[in-house]
Amino acid sequence: MARLGSAGPQSIAQLSEGSPVTRQAITKHLNVLGGAGLVHSEKRGRERIWECDAARLHDAGRFLADVSNRWDDTLGRLKEYVEK
Repeated sequence: MARLGSAGPQSIAQLSEGSPVTRQAITKHLNVLGGAGLVHSEKRGRERIWECDAARLHDAGRFLADVSNRWDDTLGRLKEYVEK
């Protein structure tokens, strides 16, 4: 995700370059992320070019921030209860 976000659209070959992770593993991860709507691909010749979906990533970030805030509130209430 970091490489797609910083370097823009890339093929599996580009994403795996210099990485200890295999192309097959990267493909598997991208397919999962694609299923979640966080990335999408376009076929160009024999390759697939993968790209982040910035709007969906923003939505996911907002959702995770909301979950985090709710956990902080819940843990704060638990702490108050335990300390009483």
